[in-house]
Formats: sequence, C-alpha cells, structure tokens
Amino acid sequence: MSARSAQAPSRGAAPEAGAAPRELAIEGMTCASCVRRVERALAGVPGVTAAAVNLATDRADVDADRAVTAAQLIGAVRAAGYDARVAEPALAPGAELVARQASRDRELSRRRVQLGVGGGLTAAVIVLAYGFAGRPWSAVAQMVLAVPVWAWVGWLFHRSALRAARHGTATMDTLVSLGSSVAILYSVAALVALPGRPTYFDVAALIVTLIAVGRYLELLARGRAGSAIEALAQRQPQAAHRLPAPGADRLDAVTDVVDVAPGRLAVGDRVLVRPGESVPADGVVVDGSAAVDESMLTGESVPVLRRAGDPVTGATVNGLAPLLVRVTGTGEATVLSRIIRLVERAQVEKAPAQRLADRISAVFVPAILAAAALTFCGWWLTGHTPIAAMIPAVAVLVVACPCALGLATPCAIMVGSGRGAELGLLIQGGEGLERTHDLRAVVLDKTGTLTVGRPTVVESRPLDGSDGRAVLGQAAAVERGSEHPLARAIAAAARDRAATVPGAAAVRPVPGGGLSGTVHGEEVLVGSLDWLAGERVELGESAAVVAELARRGRTPVVVAVEGRARLVLGLADPVRPESRAGVARLRRMGLRVVIATGDRPEVAAQVAAAVGADAVHSGLTPAAKAELVAELQRSDGAVAMVGDGINDAPALARADVGIAIGTGTDVAIAASAIILVRPDVGAVADAIALSRATRRTIRQNLAWAFGYNLVLVPLAMLAIVPPVLAALAMALSSVTVVGNALRLRRFRRGEGSAAPGPRPPLDPHLEGVGS
Repeated sequence: MSARSAQAPSRGAAPEAGAAPRELAIEGMTCASCVRRVERALAGVPGVTAAAVNLATDRADVDADRAVTAAQLIGAVRAAGYDARVAEPALAPGAELVARQASRDRELSRRRVQLGVGGGLTAAVIVLAYGFAGRPWSAVAQMVLAVPVWAWVGWLFHRSALRAARHGTATMDTLVSLGSSVAILYSVAALVALPGRPTYFDVAALIVTLIAVGRYLELLARGRAGSAIEALAQRQPQAAHRLPAPGADRLDAVTDVVDVAPGRLAVGDRVLVRPGESVPADGVVVDGSAAVDESMLTGESVPVLRRAGDPVTGATVNGLAPLLVRVTGTGEATVLSRIIRLVERAQVEKAPAQRLADRISAVFVPAILAAAALTFCGWWLTGHTPIAAMIPAVAVLVVACPCALGLATPCAIMVGSGRGAELGLLIQGGEGLERTHDLRAVVLDKTGTLTVGRPTVVESRPLDGSDGRAVLGQAAAVERGSEHPLARAIAAAARDRAATVPGAAAVRPVPGGGLSGTVHGEEVLVGSLDWLAGERVELGESAAVVAELARRGRTPVVVAVEGRARLVLGLADPVRPESRAGVARLRRMGLRVVIATGDRPEVAAQVAAAVGADAVHSGLTPAAKAELVAELQRSDGAVAMVGDGINDAPALARADVGIAIGTGTDVAIAASAIILVRPDVGAVADAIALSRATRRTIRQNLAWAFGYNLVLVPLAMLAIVPPVLAALAMALSSVTVVGNALRLRRFRRGEGSAAPGPRPPLDPHLEGVGS
C-alpha cells in the first residue's frame, strides 16, 4: 500500500486538538496534478493541519483550527485556479440528491453530444486526409472540419491548460492542448503561407477526439463514490410519528401523533414506530417488544428482539408489533450518519490511483517544450531558415503528442471491464485496478458472501419417535402467514420434505417468543424454548437438543403440540457449496483470507472451519470491520474487502480494493471498485486475476507510450523523423496500445491462480476467533 503524503489526514486519525473538520466541493479538477495543487493550496492556509482531496468525488476534507473560516479555504482554492464551495451535508434532502444526479446526467449528455459531433467531423477529416489527399480543395475542407473539433471539443483541455499555465504548472491537459494546437496552427500556416507543405488537421482532430473519449469514460466512473453516499442517505426514513406529549411512556396511552420530518426530531422526543416501518432516529424502546430487522447495520438476516430498555438504530425496520421509542440521537449524531461519515472519510483519505501519465506530465511537458525549442534553435543556428528549423521542432511536438498516453488506461479498462462483464465481473473504473497487484489479504463478509444469506432448516430432530414430517407440516401451517425469515424457512422446509401443510386457525404472534395457532383442533406452539417453558409446555428432551444445536451455531426452534414438545428444528445460514473451493483458490494466489462478521463467535468459527479461512473475527460493528481492514493494511499491506450489506460499506470504502456481491445492497455496490454478478467466492479470485491482468496491460501501455517518445523524440530532433512520419508513429503507437489492450479479451476463468510466492505466516494477534 502506497504511503500517503504528509499533508493528508492519516487513516482513522482524529483531528488535532482545536482543529475543526471542513468539507469543500471543488470544481475544475481534471487530473492528479490538480489534486496535488488544491491540496498544497489548502495546506498553505495558516491554521490548516491537514488536507486531502478526492478527485472521484470532487471533495476536499480539511482539518483546521476553528479560527480558519470557510471563506479563507475557498479563497485559497480559487487562488490556485479552481472553484470551491462548502459541501452539502451528507443527509441532504431527497430533492438535493435528485438535483446532484440530474447535474451529472446533464454533463454526461453534453459530453455525448460533443463526442458525437466531434467523432463525425474527425472521421470526415481522416477520409479527406487519406482518400482525397491529392485534391486541391482537400486541405481547406480538412481545416473547415478540424477547427471546430479542436476549438469546441478540445475547449475542456485548452481551458485546463490555460489555468495551469497561469499558475506556472503543466498537466495532462497541457499535453493534449499543446499537441493539438501546434498541429492546427502549423497546418493553417502551411495552408496559407506554404502551399505544398503537408498539413496535420487529421492529427489535431484525432488527438482531441480520442482523448475526449477517455475523459468521458473517466467522468462516468467519477459518480461512483457520490452514489455510495447518496444510497446511504436514502436509507433515512422520510417521516416520523412524534407524540405531542413528550412524557408518554406507554403504548396504550398513545392517542394522537404528529407526522414530522426526522430532521425535526429532538433528543427526548417520543415517537411511535408502527409494524413494518423504519425507525426514524436512534433511540431506546420505552414500551413494546418486536423483532427488529437490523440487517442494514449488522448484515445478519435474523431479526433481533427489542423490548423496553433496548436501543434501536435509525433506519432499521420494525417487525410485527408497534414500539414506543425515546429519541437519543438525531441528524449527524445517528449511527447511520456515522456510517456515512466513515465512507466519506475513507474515500477522501485514500488518494485515488495516481496515473503514471499524470505524475510524469509535469516534467514531461517542459522537457518536450525545451526539446522543441532546442531543436528550432539548433537548426536555425546551423544556417537553416526559420521555416526549415520549424519542421523538426513541429515533428518533436507531434511525435510527443500524448494520444497513446491518454488511451493507455481507458482502453485497457474498457476491454478488461467488457471481458469482465461477460464473465459476471463488473469493474467500476481504474482506481482499484492499480492496487490489486499488491494485495496481500482478502477480508470476506460471512452473511451473503460465504453463506446464502438467509436462514434454512438444516436439522430436524423429532422427539416423539416419528419422522417429524407431520409435526413439521403443523408448524408450517402456523408459520405460513408470517413474513419472519425463520417462518419462511420453516415453510420452505415443509415444502422440500413434502410434508402436508393443513389449515391453521387463531394464529397469534408473540413478539420475542414465536407463534401459536390451532391445527385440526390441536394447539400448536412454534418458537423459543424459553417461551414454551413459560407456556407450561412439557419440554422433555428438547432442552438438551436445543443446547446442543446452539453450541454448534444453529438457531433452535421448538414445536409443541397439545402442550408437549414434539420437534426441534435447527436453522442456520448455510455455507455456499462453492465457498470452500473459492477460498482455497484465493490462498493459492498467495492471499490471506480473513472472515469478518457481526454474527456470534460459534457461528463464525463454524463457517471459518467449513471454508478453510486463515482467521475469523466475529461480533464486529461496521466501524470495527473498517478498523480490522485498517489493521490488516498496517500489518500486511494492501487489503481487498468483499461484502454485500450496508454494514460492509465503511470497510469496502476503507479497503484498497472493494468487491461487492451483486445481490447485495446498493450501498455496498456503490462503495466498491468491483461487483460480482454471481455470489461465488471463486469469482473474487477471477476478479482479482482480471484486475491484475488489466493493471499489467495499463503499465505496459504506458511504458510503450513513454518509451516510443524517448526513442522518437531524439530522432525527430535530428530531422530523421519528419512531421508526417511523426504523426504516423503517433498513430501506430495508439494502434499498439489498443491492440495490447485487446489481448485481455482472451482472459478465461481460473487464470492467475498460482501464488506469486509463499504466503507469510498469519500474525498471531489475528489468529482464531475475535470478538
């Protein structure tokens, strides 16, 4: 994992005493050089202790003394040549989220129109340049078609280059603007003053259009991080039922409620949460009991019983009974807001992949300018005319044009991601690709990643000497109308075992206990052992069976008929059949496999043993998962995180490479660099292998792009390569880059499984089951 710059906030570090975090939205950034320039400008403001800028989200995260004003920070950014404003809060209203998306869509639509027009005009210029080169009107027609491409489509590059020039720096856009402008201006001059000289209108148009395509692809990917934040914010409930009298403490005393926005709630307010509704804010249950779906927080599929005195979390979903809740946290103080902040912080703190072309451009551009000037002066001082001296100088600028540099990354990403899509592997941009090469560990979420993600009846233990099918059918009859995950599992087990499911009457849910009903005139109780004991059921051997199932990580459900326990069912979230082979393949690739889950230690340990993981950590909150990833990064190096739930989003964002299961939540998907359409751990290995292959291709392309410049620039300076051959060399370089990228089409599943070397031993503090 690459080290961060000294000015950036350290991972997970709190601001220094007296420092206040600020968040700015930055406008006008186009490359890594822009990021570094904005960071330097913000770090130069007196009182700023740290500054980190994220190109993907166009956000700056600043830790500064409280005396530092937003106006000072914005002024520093504007002095650096960019614009800035105070960022909107994470939990923006729904209308603001829609407005952000609409703004992105408008910009993408504008770029598509530009590319459509520019592509058509460029194609026409190329046809004229190579099909009608000998016609006297061809050069004029090329100029008429190429100038709009250079001026309109290329304005994005020209504007950025002028901004950089005003501040004495150079970026990737400087190369694009310089190369296309020299080709256009020389060609116009040759057409007007030097009849018969070759022109390069096709080169100028091709440069602008191809690089604009790459910039459009980058813009498509840059909305990903913002989408993760928006998906989290949209989990916030839209309304809360507030009691007019804040002192009410019993459900039966509730006679009236007032619907308000959750943002208007205050600590101490009482709210009514009806069955099936989301909890509007963090709080404590005052009255009532219900099974609450906390999967957005823990990722676990089984609802948790919450009764008076228990805490509840905003955006979790209430079950079958109403709850009276006293609000303890609102707005930025809620768990959901803290999760959002974790994702935002992790995305800002880990710098986006710095493309080699952008890192070198600040040196490369002045070097090419100096080489062109030296070439002109050298030929002029040796007795040649200024026009004759300009020819090799132009050849230097044309041959150094960054067309191949601009295509190196997007072409590889396009081909690699296209091949990945065919294999069910979706690669969301290039940031994660450059980090896959150095991966040393993979953290796997348990629920939905290694397991199927829903409870299933895995054991049936009859207590009456029968095969248990008849009693299972009675239990399914009582559970059939319930939407509880355990009820659905019991109904599915009855279907799978061909049990007869009769009709049930007088079905009554008991929050935290189970369900009761009448089947064929017999009273049937389905639920926990403790509840049945309270109902004076004759338990018999059921207590011992329940204890044994619980020790092995099962969720026991007891079925009693006419006051006697007749059947014990063991439910669990079963391991996917392919998980063990997938984990083994990851280990053969030299990766350490660690399981992170919010589930109980005994369940986590059983799954880890079943799949052959190196280590397992249980009982983890979303923040603890992110901290585990950070710990592995400090001890091992680059880490990939694989998950499918909202609770995985902070860890996915913190990891060097986030990999989401496509059947998971939108938040997990949006926070990840890679998405797996099929929920198979083997697909994780495929994704890593394909990403590594794509990354190698990017590096090969960039090496070629720079290498041919290093060879041909000296030849152009010596006039061995004239401008025409320089343009041809540039085109061939682009073709080579594209052809090399197309080799990724041959990637097959199962490639790249060999380990690069022996796996280091697991750190002792990561062994075994954590809590």
